[in-house]
Amino acid sequence: MNQKMNKTLGSALLITLLALTGCGKNPGVGGTAGDAEVATQKANELIAQELNLADPQDFEDAKRGFIAAPEGKILAADGTTVLIDFDAYKFIDGKPPATVNPSLWRHATLNKGVGLYKVRDGVHQLRGFDISNITLIDGKTGWIVVDTLTARESAAAALAFARKHLGNKPVTAIVFTHSHADHFGGALGVATAQEIAERKIPVIASEGFIEEATSENILVGTAMGRRSMYQFGKNLTPGPKGIVDTGLGKNMAYGAVGVLEPTQLITKQTQELTLDGVRFVFHNVPGAEAPAEMTFSVPEYKVYGGAENLAQTMHNLLPVRGAKARDALRWSTYMQEALDQLGDAEVYVGQHNWPVWGQARIREFITKNRDVYKYTHDQTVRLANAGHTPREIADLIKLPKSLASYPGTRGYYGDLRHNVKAVYQLYLGAYDGNPANLNPLPPQESAKRYLEIIGGPDKAVAAAQAAFDKGDFRWAAELLNHAVFGAPDNKAAKELLARTYDQMGYMAEAATWRNSYLTAAMELRDGPPKKGLDRSFFIDMLAQAPIERFLEAMAAGLNGPDAEGKDLKINLVLTDQKTSYVLWIENAVLHFKKAPPDAGANATLTLTKPIFIKMMAGTAGVKDTLLSDDLKVDGSKIDLVRFFSLIDKAPGTFQIVTK
Repeated sequence: MNQKMNKTLGSALLITLLALTGCGKNPGVGGTAGDAEVATQKANELIAQELNLADPQDFEDAKRGFIAAPEGKILAADGTTVLIDFDAYKFIDGKPPATVNPSLWRHATLNKGVGLYKVRDGVHQLRGFDISNITLIDGKTGWIVVDTLTARESAAAALAFARKHLGNKPVTAIVFTHSHADHFGGALGVATAQEIAERKIPVIASEGFIEEATSENILVGTAMGRRSMYQFGKNLTPGPKGIVDTGLGKNMAYGAVGVLEPTQLITKQTQELTLDGVRFVFHNVPGAEAPAEMTFSVPEYKVYGGAENLAQTMHNLLPVRGAKARDALRWSTYMQEALDQLGDAEVYVGQHNWPVWGQARIREFITKNRDVYKYTHDQTVRLANAGHTPREIADLIKLPKSLASYPGTRGYYGDLRHNVKAVYQLYLGAYDGNPANLNPLPPQESAKRYLEIIGGPDKAVAAAQAAFDKGDFRWAAELLNHAVFGAPDNKAAKELLARTYDQMGYMAEAATWRNSYLTAAMELRDGPPKKGLDRSFFIDMLAQAPIERFLEAMAAGLNGPDAEGKDLKINLVLTDQKTSYVLWIENAVLHFKKAPPDAGANATLTLTKPIFIKMMAGTAGVKDTLLSDDLKVDGSKIDLVRFFSLIDKAPGTFQIVTK
């Protein structure tokens, strides 16, 4: 990640024009994804033989209650950008192509369902409008909406579709199951803050929700956003050689993300509420799949909602996009509690994938999920205590047949090999205990030295080609990774590595791994993206975040070497918040405190919170700044420029597979 950061330059007021500008693409090697090699075809055929992919039960469940499907596309506010194309995955039909793992193809087929579904009397779901589901529960006067998708546009389209087929019912309550954006980001497409206030619509979430929802991606959002392009295959084209699924659903709608402030929090382990005449029993389950999360039961409808602790796939204990490692042991404990909380529930509704009907099948589903996380935890700990390292454990652990044969816990989103590393990291950290890994050389430097020993990049490519021809793709990728890092202009190494990643993607059962491999292959051929994720989409959500989160991100963006020896102090006055902060640099560290303006500061920047947030997001324009009466600068404008010029703004387009 040896890419230069953009810095602010120019006059004092031009600091407000911070933007995440994209870098030009590095020349790639060209070409398109290859066909499946013989070794890839054999590996996929073996998977098809090992698993009962023809079991019709899941297919019956995925189609059950279907009412209608939408047509066309969901567009962004600009009227041209396509967020969701309902026809994009029609190619998923029939037998799996050689370029898709047959188990993943089955799962992708099950996830293909788009539209409105009746789960049971009084309960409906909208699926395929985004990566997640909206669940509609009939209240006495309207709908209780459980989760609101990722974007305003997708949520509004889904709700409009429901009203078209079920009648123009009002929203009478909103429930957020947890603090991940694909479950709350479309809130403003369901109801505005003004509607919530005027109609006194209850908005229910668990304790800590708003803090976690608004802060998770601010500090390392740039890196996480860039890596999420790999996990979700954002830039891949749907098709047999491209994206077929994400594991949890088809696509995420990269539209306008917002959030609503909860009107009531669930603070107890178990807490009952009556929403629009319907009794809900909520259960707090924080610190497993999400920092703030809750499951629920609706006794009147005999429904149990598992939030995202349950899905029709093994979940991530550590997403490939990056996050804090999750607690598998706690997760399994919540699953045991879920079994005790089911009561007489007759249907499980998930906020991803499709429901499960029947008490016995629901119990089996929860039990299998419980034991996947418990087995992963216990066996990782056992092998770690025996001295095995994360990479060794990843190759040693295999699920018992009773778990490995159950479709609802196969690794379509999470992956066992990656999850064991998360368990190890949670307890022992990323370091494996081998002192050779305490202070290793940077990847580029070690790659150059490996190439010297091998005899140059051509020799490495030749050895990798021999491995590729034998179907030893993991070893080919390792060799070629050194070749590309050590000799970045070697087109033969890039092309063969791209072909290798094609094959690894075609064999991957986890959609997240497939998307990562195929995105890597694409970027080896075409270079990294010109633009990072558009932060203007997140303005509505960021508006709810405390100012302290942005100041922490500013501090983490301070260029320490450039700040050495600098002694600058700035007052930040937020007029609409009636508060102020003092920011200062000391020992090449940016500090801040909530305090009245310091008379000895170099400069004072006075503005409103909305303008400040746009500055931090890189979306502030001339009207927000130069032409705004809500922004002014007192003191030394030169020092203010010097202060902000020390803060790096990463564009979110850094290279991952090429250097």
